[in-house]
Amino acid sequence: MIAPSKRAYALDALRGFAILAMVLSGTIAYKILPAWMYHAQVPPPDHVFNPKLPGLTWVDLVFPIFLFSMGAAIPLALSRRLAKGWPKIRVILSILKRGFLLGAFAIILQHLRPQVINPNPSTQKWQIALLGFFLLFFMFVRPPASWKAWIRNAITLSAWIAAIFLLAKIQYPDKSGFSVSRSDIILIVLANMAVFGAIIWLFTRQNIFLRVGLLGLLFAIQLSSTADGWVAQLWSYSPAPWIFKFAYLKYLFIVIPGTVAGDLILESMQTTEYEQKESWKTWRFDTIVLLMLALNLTLLVGLQSRLVLQTTLATAILCSIGWFLFKHPTSATERLLNRLYSWGILWLAIGLVFEPYEGGIKKDPSTMSYYFVTTGMSIFILIAFTIIFDIFPKKYWLNLLIDNGQNPMIGYVGFANLLWPILALTGWEESIIKYTQTPVMGFMKGVGYTLVIALVVSGFTRLKLFWRT
Repeated sequence: MIAPSKRAYALDALRGFAILAMVLSGTIAYKILPAWMYHAQVPPPDHVFNPKLPGLTWVDLVFPIFLFSMGAAIPLALSRRLAKGWPKIRVILSILKRGFLLGAFAIILQHLRPQVINPNPSTQKWQIALLGFFLLFFMFVRPPASWKAWIRNAITLSAWIAAIFLLAKIQYPDKSGFSVSRSDIILIVLANMAVFGAIIWLFTRQNIFLRVGLLGLLFAIQLSSTADGWVAQLWSYSPAPWIFKFAYLKYLFIVIPGTVAGDLILESMQTTEYEQKESWKTWRFDTIVLLMLALNLTLLVGLQSRLVLQTTLATAILCSIGWFLFKHPTSATERLLNRLYSWGILWLAIGLVFEPYEGGIKKDPSTMSYYFVTTGMSIFILIAFTIIFDIFPKKYWLNLLIDNGQNPMIGYVGFANLLWPILALTGWEESIIKYTQTPVMGFMKGVGYTLVIALVVSGFTRLKLFWRT
């Protein structure tokens, strides 16, 4: 019998997996590792961006997993507010507030990145970067509710004032000062997706067919944007290019399917049929986890190796095996797994059919194949995590992922603005670089840095210090 969960821990783990993989991809040794350890379009040793180079590596998978997790979390978060009786206008205002916070976070963070402050070694830049972490912490942290309101507000307001003062004083290498156009593009995209994904779900929460149908409309707009006409003019226009561009809406191809998965998770959590035991045997769940891993590995290896036809055929065989494994669900969790798998197969099939289109799968510029293939892969990972948490259950195996998934933005900032400045200021960075010149040690350096960040974020999460972004 499965007890109802207060949180979707599998989704937290998926988000944590994405953010820690992002940290790892940014901290492994440069140039000396195999091509599949970097973005497919920036291969070693020179890492020169080649927009015509197709392929898919695990590094390319990180961002869409995070986008998918964001989409899946939308129904869970907004449904709680609606259940509390919030009027729709209040929910919309909360969505816009989140978008504002993410946008502000993107701009402020980029101004405090060490390599933006000064690309050359400098004690001052590391000190400013480290100070930036603590300012960001107090600007966005959600203090414990047990603290008096005036204390919580005073801490937040003081941090914002101090950050504004600091940003007004910094001079950058191009002799410029603060500029809203200097921002973290990943966070800007997340801000747009948080707003548009949530509003779309809010108005289509009772009509999933309309929501999925919007993907067709979005595809038509994207196709027409390549030809002369009003659609192309609209697609390239932006009233505030530093925070919004219509082209960012292409990532809804990942976020909207994420909201569909979120609906399925929400429905499973709300069901009252928990008294019904699982009918599937333990070996069946074990095999499903292995199958999800095999599907992802097959896609990564095959698409990066450009064995597209062979990869499609191998994937079809594995998916057929899965069809038998997911048959005849009885419990709430089994039905959830069955439905997630069905949607995952659909998105993956669309992505593989799109693979030849736009010159093969690419992250940048992102292709239709990229959106849908990575969405399917994200669902397969989510299925594996769901089995680990809800069936076995082995939550303690992945507590580190859960903690980081519940507090992802600290992890996103943690290396560049906390660990890296500390290592540079103490002189440890030079010693670490000296002993990590081989491929194996270069990879282990990244693993070590990632583990440190994971433990730091876990500590903040255990103390219930969450960032509001």
